[in-house]
Amino acid sequence: MKQTKSFWRDFRSYVIVTISLFFFSLGWTGFLIPNHMLGGGVNGIATIIYWLTGISTGVMIFAINGILILLSIKSLGWKFSIRTIYSIVVMSIFFSVLQNYFGDTPLIADKFLSATLGAGLSGVSIGIIFLQGSSTGGTDIIIMLINKYRNITLGRLTLLINVVVVSCSYLVFKDIETLIYSYVVLMISSYTMDLTMTGNKQSVQMFIFSSKAHVIADRIGNEMHRGATFIKGVGWYNKTESDILMVVVRKTESQQLIRIVKQEDERAFVSVNTVMGVYGKGFDVMKK
Repeated sequence: MKQTKSFWRDFRSYVIVTISLFFFSLGWTGFLIPNHMLGGGVNGIATIIYWLTGISTGVMIFAINGILILLSIKSLGWKFSIRTIYSIVVMSIFFSVLQNYFGDTPLIADKFLSATLGAGLSGVSIGIIFLQGSSTGGTDIIIMLINKYRNITLGRLTLLINVVVVSCSYLVFKDIETLIYSYVVLMISSYTMDLTMTGNKQSVQMFIFSSKAHVIADRIGNEMHRGATFIKGVGWYNKTESDILMVVVRKTESQQLIRIVKQEDERAFVSVNTVMGVYGKGFDVMKK
């Protein structure tokens, strides 16, 4: 039974990664590359080589990542490396097929719309791929290695590493406008990637005032597998003591918790606050 669940969980993850890789490749080949815009990382380097030599971007992505993937096997483990190899192969195929289909004709001629859509697709797709425990290879491997030991946001780290790569677009086209658009692409993709990543990790702190607080706490533990803390308080209106239930959950779990509270006590009072970070069991790990 456990093996069956594990199989379907992995299968679902690979399907999500594959779909994300398609939209990632579409963002580059349909919007960015035909408009002479550049992102960062190995894809950016492969794109520069394509502009200079005409060699397919997909082929260069595969070749460069073939060397870099060796760095991740020992440091990040076989599971991550296998997923990354899968992503690199699939992405290379998507890039080659889509680039051959689109050629140098962008889906949208307007450069600003192309920069926004291409970078948005790229950033969201990378964020989803990271959440599935995979990577698109290249500088992502370096970023994951650093982020494993240092609490630095992925988007910010990506931005710092890729500025140098993007700057190289000026050496190819000698056009300041193209360079500026490339920086816009880099910032949008970094922002959307961070938004995708942190959106999944946002947490809320909830204070629940109810006469059935103990029943609610039991359901939270049994159904949501989350802890709860009781705080003694005094209702000043009627001068009676009461138990205040404090719970910290992911933002995506908040509606399930509110549903439990409503089912047990429709007259309950609930306060919800967004918290900047939660570290400990069941949440984020404290890093050096």
